[in-house]
Amino acid sequence: MQQTFRATLKPYRSLSQKGFLILMSVLIGLNFAAGTAFYLLGAWPIAPFLGLDVALVWWAFRKNYADALKEEQIEVTDHELILKRFDHDRQHEELHFTRGWVKVELEEDHDRELIGSLYLRFKGRRTEIGQFLAAHDRKAFADTLRGALARPRI
Repeated sequence: MQQTFRATLKPYRSLSQKGFLILMSVLIGLNFAAGTAFYLLGAWPIAPFLGLDVALVWWAFRKNYADALKEEQIEVTDHELILKRFDHDRQHEELHFTRGWVKVELEEDHDRELIGSLYLRFKGRRTEIGQFLAAHDRKAFADTLRGALARPRI
């Protein structure tokens, strides 16, 4: 079986691990200074709440970084399109579509210039792909995938 196209889709995260550590250090420092000030003014019950918001920000970023480990691999062979989904480095799902019957659909609102979800349609069912991609990336990938499916089979 000869491969004709392969793509790996991953979520984009703009804040690096180093940036996260700097952000958390600044946030902890500011909250510690504010907590100390409130404690010295006699408003000691406020200090624990300042620690709580640091914990919530830390949890939100950890969740965000865990979601960044998601991945989709799309492979177009001579006879089929294979979609593999990974979640935290474990294969979660593998779907096979007959190449000649699968269609790429992109929801677009041309009047308002909006780009919606990207789907693979096969046998009347739609499977969403690239959900974590930005709108312009979904549009570009839809065009690329349509081109790969349109290439003649060798």
